[in-house]
Amino acid sequence: MDRKFPHLFTPFALGPLRLKNRIVLTAHGTYMPVNGLQTPQIVDYQRERAQGGVGLIILEATSTHPTGIGAGRYAVAHTDDCIPGYRAVIEAIHAEGVPVLVQLYHPGRDDIAGGTSDGTVAPTWSASAVRCEANQLMPRALSVSVIAEIVASYGAAARRLMQAGADGIEISAHHGHLISQFLDPRSNLRTDQYGGSFENRFRLMRDIITTVRTAIGSGKVLGVRLPSDEMSAAGLTHADALQEAAAVDALETVDFLHVTPGSCATLDGLVHVSPSMAFAAGYASPQFAALRRVIGKPMLATGRMNDPQVAETLVAGNNADLVGMTRALICDPQMPAKAEAGLTEAIRYCVACNQACIGHGRKGGFVTCIQRPETGRLAEFAMEPAATPRLVLVAGGGPAGMKAAVVAARRGHRVVLCEAGPRLGGNVRLAERLPGRQEFGGVATNLMAEMAGLGIEIRLNTRVTRDMVTQQGAEVVIVATGALPARPSFPGDDDPATIHGWDLLERPVKLGKRVLIADSTLDWVGLGLAEMLARSGHEVRLCALGFNAGDNLPGTTKGHALGVLHGLGVRVEPLMRLGGFQDGTVYFEHAINGSVVEFAGVDNLILSHGGASDTRLEEELAGIKIPVLVAGDALGARTVEEAILEGARAGMAA
Repeated sequence: MDRKFPHLFTPFALGPLRLKNRIVLTAHGTYMPVNGLQTPQIVDYQRERAQGGVGLIILEATSTHPTGIGAGRYAVAHTDDCIPGYRAVIEAIHAEGVPVLVQLYHPGRDDIAGGTSDGTVAPTWSASAVRCEANQLMPRALSVSVIAEIVASYGAAARRLMQAGADGIEISAHHGHLISQFLDPRSNLRTDQYGGSFENRFRLMRDIITTVRTAIGSGKVLGVRLPSDEMSAAGLTHADALQEAAAVDALETVDFLHVTPGSCATLDGLVHVSPSMAFAAGYASPQFAALRRVIGKPMLATGRMNDPQVAETLVAGNNADLVGMTRALICDPQMPAKAEAGLTEAIRYCVACNQACIGHGRKGGFVTCIQRPETGRLAEFAMEPAATPRLVLVAGGGPAGMKAAVVAARRGHRVVLCEAGPRLGGNVRLAERLPGRQEFGGVATNLMAEMAGLGIEIRLNTRVTRDMVTQQGAEVVIVATGALPARPSFPGDDDPATIHGWDLLERPVKLGKRVLIADSTLDWVGLGLAEMLARSGHEVRLCALGFNAGDNLPGTTKGHALGVLHGLGVRVEPLMRLGGFQDGTVYFEHAINGSVVEFAGVDNLILSHGGASDTRLEEELAGIKIPVLVAGDALGARTVEEAILEGARAGMAA
């Protein structure tokens, strides 16, 4: 075997643990606990990643004290009730030969703080009464007596996790959580022994580390996760991170340090907690290299590491010993095994869309992946061979059609996929043309790689008709014909200066200097068109039929995009309902108070109105005597996540 990643797949000793490689599944919210406790769904989820060849798994952040409980979808270890669930998860991972740590934390004023299961807002707590920018909550300052309770709770939680069989503990002091709130002089205004000097602000960290080490004993691993830079004008800087890392590194009780950018407490720091594809893979590597110079203990680095080559470079340069690749492992749990075997073309690469992983957190869903809906749904997608292999005809080569073809072929069906156009990919091929979204084309590339070797017959420039279905002897038809551009009716909709955004991406045309984008979908298209046109020298106004442009995107990606538009001088107007376009003036109705708003001097009106289901084939096949399954935008124009999920379900139902 030609090993392409010799450093990444070198074993590593982490305290008493021997890791088979340097790839780590880091702590991340799965949103799968029930009443804060581990579930069989989590057992399946973590077992699958252990089976894929990862070197170490750190289980999700677990609250130690009732003042940091959050809602029931977040893990807790407040009582012995947590032990059986954790034992089941840990035993499943250990059975695959992978060590397990558990991260302990308290959110303080940020992230999940204030969340409850009944929709009310719980009081939040922090070093001082300083409002959290990201969730707008004002915390109470912790008393010294409650601080002592919280410190003790870390030890109690650690002991419970030792009973459950964990190999060690990671303490969260990153992403603006409670310990970081004590370290940051902006959020810590105390004048007692926990405030003022760095030594005093570091006291909570030191006390918790000491308590946890005492609880777990000398034979278990203890690590601390720290910021590499909160990447915020209102947060801890890289210089702060270097000081904190040096202080933790000097403690004999700590076995390793884990560094990562971003903060859950500030709007500009939030976008770096789970960096989108707008940021290059490995973009935080210079931070890690600088931290490596002050950290003598083993160092784990996490931050937009989606490719084993990026991780290999980091380890080969001695800028980290271990690499966190969490979203890459959500997208493809077999990534380590494939990389070690040199099968890099078979890896399903994460494109950092943040839609179905961290993006599900605010939607009440569990972690999964737009490209791999099987993640978190293993029971639903248990791949059983078809009882009767059939000829399955798939109409449409977009995400839904390709995923349907893959699943049907894996179940043993003969699959013919017909695409009316000259290439596969559907609207993914349009999305990748937007600035900062080029990587999104990887969704299509990954699906094409999945189809390879499955015997799927692909016919391009071939439109499916009722006659074709009959002539081919198809036994099942999967309609995945996607959507057509939605063209709203309004005075001026036939003006040559009015252009649908999809058409502009498909066939760029010369535009005037001043353009206005009417955006009713609040997704990537309006934001992306605005950025694309502004960078091309146009004066751009983005009018959103909603409270803000991009509101249907995950907050970790929307914030960065809005910041970019502001820097480019794009004027964003909320609550604008399109009324008409005449003689260079676009007319809107304010969506709340009904007042008329006019924007004159507009050379081109660009419509970002999304698509409407293409139902033509479905209607043509009405009454045919074979099963007809409809998936993706052909069923309802939504996102690539729903398209791939429904394509997978159609393949299972074929």
